[in-house]
Amino acid sequence: MFEKTYDAADIEPRIREVWQEADAFRAGAGADRDADPFCIVIPPPNVTGSLHMGHALNNTLQDVMVRFERMRGKDVLWQPGTDHAGIATQMVVERQLAANGEPTRREMGREAFLERVWSWKEESGGAIKGQLDRLGASCDWSRERFTMDAGLSEAVLTVFVRLHKQGLIYRDKRLVNWDPKFLTAISDLEVESKETKGTLTHFRYPLEGVTFDPEDPSTYIVVATTRPETMLGDTAVAVHPDDERYTDLIGKNVILPLVGRRIPIVGDTYSDPEKGSGAVKITPAHDFNDFEVGRRHKLRVINIFDEQAAVTLDGNADFAEGLDPAAVSALVDDLHGEDRFSARKIIVAKMEELGFIEKIEDNVHMVPFGDRSGVPIEPFLTDQWYVNAKRLAGPAMDAVHEGKTTFVPANWSKTYFEWMENIQPWCVSRQLWWGHQIPAWYGPDGKIFVERSEADVARVAEIHYGHTVRFVPRTEALEAWEAGEGEETLLYRDEDVLDTWFSSALWPFSTLGWPERTPELRKYYPTSVLSTGFDIIFFWVARMMMMGMHFLNQVPFHTVYIHALVRDEKGAKMSKSKGNVVDPLELMDEFGADALRFTLAAMAAQGRDVKIAKARVQGYRNFATKLWNATRFADMNECRIDPAFEPSSARGTLSRWVITEASRTADQVTAAIEAYRFNDAAAAIYRFTWNTFCDWYLELAKPALIGQNEEEKKELRAVTAYVIDQILVMLHPFMPFITEELWSITAEQSSITRDTLLIHAPWPTDGFQDDSAAAEINFVVDLVAAVRSLRSESNVPAATEAEIVVVGGSRAQESWLASHDAAIRRLARASALKVSDVAPPNSAQSVVGDVVVCLPLAGLVDLAAERARLAKELKRLQQDISKIDGRLSNPKFLEKADAETIEEQREKRAEAESRLEKLTAAIGRLEPVD
Repeated sequence: MFEKTYDAADIEPRIREVWQEADAFRAGAGADRDADPFCIVIPPPNVTGSLHMGHALNNTLQDVMVRFERMRGKDVLWQPGTDHAGIATQMVVERQLAANGEPTRREMGREAFLERVWSWKEESGGAIKGQLDRLGASCDWSRERFTMDAGLSEAVLTVFVRLHKQGLIYRDKRLVNWDPKFLTAISDLEVESKETKGTLTHFRYPLEGVTFDPEDPSTYIVVATTRPETMLGDTAVAVHPDDERYTDLIGKNVILPLVGRRIPIVGDTYSDPEKGSGAVKITPAHDFNDFEVGRRHKLRVINIFDEQAAVTLDGNADFAEGLDPAAVSALVDDLHGEDRFSARKIIVAKMEELGFIEKIEDNVHMVPFGDRSGVPIEPFLTDQWYVNAKRLAGPAMDAVHEGKTTFVPANWSKTYFEWMENIQPWCVSRQLWWGHQIPAWYGPDGKIFVERSEADVARVAEIHYGHTVRFVPRTEALEAWEAGEGEETLLYRDEDVLDTWFSSALWPFSTLGWPERTPELRKYYPTSVLSTGFDIIFFWVARMMMMGMHFLNQVPFHTVYIHALVRDEKGAKMSKSKGNVVDPLELMDEFGADALRFTLAAMAAQGRDVKIAKARVQGYRNFATKLWNATRFADMNECRIDPAFEPSSARGTLSRWVITEASRTADQVTAAIEAYRFNDAAAAIYRFTWNTFCDWYLELAKPALIGQNEEEKKELRAVTAYVIDQILVMLHPFMPFITEELWSITAEQSSITRDTLLIHAPWPTDGFQDDSAAAEINFVVDLVAAVRSLRSESNVPAATEAEIVVVGGSRAQESWLASHDAAIRRLARASALKVSDVAPPNSAQSVVGDVVVCLPLAGLVDLAAERARLAKELKRLQQDISKIDGRLSNPKFLEKADAETIEEQREKRAEAESRLEKLTAAIGRLEPVD
């Protein structure tokens, strides 16, 4: 039964069930045993996540590639899975506990809490899997992996232990991004910089050996800071070594106000002579740049905050070293335990009271916030586990230099190299409970044992200590060590877990069964393509490259396709605060998954962000409706599939033309997908389906389909059914649901049995082409289109028939005009079609190939009135262009407007300029003839 209307809400769930029952997404499904492999590993979404527009874009493009290669007969695996998302998942469960009035994480203990998280994961986690399924993502869901499942946990253990034994994982005290709310280190990607109103406080630091006088600049040096509270940990003042103002001071000291610490003035290029006073305070324990300055000059590193970012001075030996005990005691009384922001106020007040403040300015600056906690991040000095990323980066860079892995677009390789060449040690430890617990155990003598299991640790530790060991919680071990009790040696395991990116870095090979040498690993590694966003080139792509090269001596993928950012219809970045977030689930509810998928693919031009608008999705839903109606029209005209039909056997010019254009379109779509030009592929199949097939072929074929020539009718019916099949195949990677449905309906209506579902149907290759037939019909199509355009531009009433005069052209073209006279007149609403040597006066003209198409306007329109109308429109356009030029030449506008607004103005000007050219040409056609 061929329903009258296209209904995505009815079709899509039903087709999903068809694929599931057929196990259509299984690795290798539809392929021969010796087929070439094609593999994509899905960028694992967070187990806490929900489908957003970035997911929808990336997974649509991956699915286009996967379905395309599957239809080309390759052994395809699209490997799915989810990431355990350490901090996000722990936060979700802790909030749930609080909402239910249950014990906190620490109250219930680690083991009970982790049981609760696993329970949440099984019941509520991974909702995004169903959402991807709804989008049509044809992953092999039977192979779904989780970054904390048994196999991947085994891979993580193996990698950590091996890297440690190779000296590439080590423990060190360095600065990290510290979240004072969640009490853990976080990655740069989890830090969101926000523009914040604050102050810039200019401190006077007295020079050593002179009497400080606020009125005498020669007795002090001025430094400016947005974080006055960190001055308690200052260990130097830096000036540029070439700054003549301070050359004589380098090597001398200042006395840190309030504290009394004697700190050196050092020469370092980090200081910018053009900024502020040219001198900067150096706090190595609380600023990443200062930390590096401190290492260069071997400065003391003094931490003055605790884990909650409160000032900690009582018992802080590093802070108290070399200071007057009375001064320390006073500072402890005033500041110990104060939150960093309240400490800031206290310090500024004291400094002002003592004359150590030069000035305080309002200052808008960028402040790093935790993207989930929402609190300012603190650079914090702490012991963490690090990977020697610099050592691992070398082979990963060489692989890209040598072309073993290529970036698309190619310019993203520059970003990759910039990050890799300046790579820092990778902090892989997190102070969380949910995640892969670090396989390191500590002994009372400071010895750290890194092994795969407690049994392995016990064996090594008993050799080291000479007697048995026992594993206990950290607190118990520390108390026993301090008391010096017991005959056994107590060991405790590191409580931290690994950064989520650590397990994700192994994703291309851990999901295939490594460290076991599985058949899947041998077949599908290296994988074929990685599709991902530019923001994680460093955090994920580079780390997968490093791990793949180090552990398998092969790149993890041959191509990295970097997709664009999805923005709103005006080009603005989506954000909840702006209220401009577009929800893909809502768009699928309203228009269907096919319409959303095609919209995203059609707009995925390389190097350009995707501007998503509801109207565009609606437009492509209309495209699906157009295909549905055209197929139904063909069915009503008894266009049935003939399994014996051979395209090359078609005799009619119209038949051979549409078959040729279908073949050419298949070539264009193939080349575009292979080159990751998804927008060009979508444009090609859209153009052929809507314009060539629906608008032209069916219109040109209608008279024959309802005519009396049975032989011609029979051929056109077979050709129509054949071309619809070709459309369904080419369109399937983009709109899989409607195409699979029509593939089934057309077979049923034709009383045939398909060899396969459409998802496994062969991709068209080496199709029949007849260049002469294509040239003939395309000439007719272009001529009719030109006449229609002239009628519209000249304001000829739609119902009025007009004479068409063709000037010039070859004998072949004259023959074509004669052959298709009736069709041209019918489609162009022409009263007559004539050939002439000269153009008629007062005629609108257009060039089509070698001929000039003329539309005599006398008697069709009031020439004087039309000239006046066009002149008025011309003046309006000139004014619009002048206004836009005024904006674009105004420095104030360019300074205040964002990039999207400026680009929008330029696009408006280009559109107006194009319209202006057409109007000028139209006016010229209407000039009186002498």
